[in-house]
Amino acid sequence: MTGPFTPRPDVRRAIVVLPNGFTLANLFFGIFAIVSASRGEFVEAGRYVVWGGIADALDGRIARATRSGTRFGSELDSLVDAISFGLAPALIMYFAVLNRSGWDWIFVFLFAACAVIRLARFNVEQAGRAKTYFKGLPSPAAGMTLATYYWFSQTGLYHQSLLSELPWQTVLRWLMIGLSALMISNVPYLAVPRIGLRSVREVLGLVLVIASIGGVIFLPKAFLFPALIVYVIVGLANAAVLGLLDRLPGTVFEDDEDGDADEDERYEGERPRRKRRKRGRRGGTAPSRFAPASAPPEPPHEDRA
Repeated sequence: MTGPFTPRPDVRRAIVVLPNGFTLANLFFGIFAIVSASRGEFVEAGRYVVWGGIADALDGRIARATRSGTRFGSELDSLVDAISFGLAPALIMYFAVLNRSGWDWIFVFLFAACAVIRLARFNVEQAGRAKTYFKGLPSPAAGMTLATYYWFSQTGLYHQSLLSELPWQTVLRWLMIGLSALMISNVPYLAVPRIGLRSVREVLGLVLVIASIGGVIFLPKAFLFPALIVYVIVGLANAAVLGLLDRLPGTVFEDDEDGDADEDERYEGERPRRKRRKRGRRGGTAPSRFAPASAPPEPPHEDRA
């Protein structure tokens, strides 16, 4: 009988580095998106943000599949997401649509700041755990919603409908405000659905995933922006209809004690254990040799009127 397989140190090192490689690929696409937007190449900029989203989805799954997730990788992923899904999409909007007045840069700051706050909260409360929903709109979904608008504006569906008549500069300003608020809210958004053939829910999840992949492959410009808008609206409507907003905890700046408890649970194996004090023969705590002698019991006090 042979024992459990243990990879060689060099193989183990490669397994640990692999998820971080996808994280750095996400950073590459995020920076390239910013550079492309500054050059006026808005279609390419949106494409790089989407590719960054694919790399971001793969790094976490690879880390869980290979059991190589580390706190370093979690922190690195959040730092990269702040650039790829916070700063890059906001700058795409600024250069492509909003660059009309001197104060439009404030929307870039608002969106990027809320993305950073949302990622910091995620690291404290949910990172590294299996989850069925996210608390607040995920920053990749918010970022790709902004980044794919310009794609959608170049399609026939956009120009041949009443959508082209909307005041999109004003609409997108409000969209950035709304997405920013949802990222730091407590509105629950579903994660990737569980797929399979064992239940109706798993079958529906499988159909949804296949349809989404098909839309991304064959109709990316016409599919992504409307699909992401639907995702944003469905999560908000679901929370409002089911009354989940009242049952969730406070805002992102509250419940610090709960966040500390979550962090203790997450890194429980890294904290040193406390030594137990020795007990006496009868189960009590062993007295210290430096402890003072116990005082005689005081006589009962008389009740006074």
